[in-house]
Amino acid sequence: MSFAETAINTFLDRKLAQPHQRTELPHPDARSLTKGIIAGVVAGLAATAAKSLVEKVYPPHTHGEPRPSEIIAERIAGHPLAPLQKEVAADTLHWAFGATAGAAYGALAEYYPAASSRDGINFGMTLMALTQETTLPAMGLAAAPADQTTREKTSEIASHIVFGLVAETTRRLVRKML
Repeated sequence: MSFAETAINTFLDRKLAQPHQRTELPHPDARSLTKGIIAGVVAGLAATAAKSLVEKVYPPHTHGEPRPSEIIAERIAGHPLAPLQKEVAADTLHWAFGATAGAAYGALAEYYPAASSRDGINFGMTLMALTQETTLPAMGLAAAPADQTTREKTSEIASHIVFGLVAETTRRLVRKML
């Protein structure tokens, strides 16, 4: 087992062993869908930045495979894109997805605070399950989980844990300011 895998497993074991903190619903008058969405968008953008940094240090793809957002960008365009166009389009899709996922998370957390349990780790892992493990392989944009290397799996786990932690921390801070 590599150092990264050991570190991830140790972190998860410690985090999941902590007692679950019960989150009380805010008073109905204090809840706001608009504020939840705004906090979520900001959180999604911050989490996307953090996830991108993790992937630069511990990349999920080491053999030059195109990112799913690059493939989607070319499918939307209907033709191959020049390298700079592909990079801009793929990055735009990546950031838009992060902001949209954050908005949905912010809205959900506003009315169902249990969604923010485990400081956002549950959100990050759910997002990974919905994208990397199901939707992207079904669309032919990523390898099926059984076909992924250990490095790909641990990189995705690590980056989605960071995504969830940063999303929840940011969402909570921004929501308090609104």
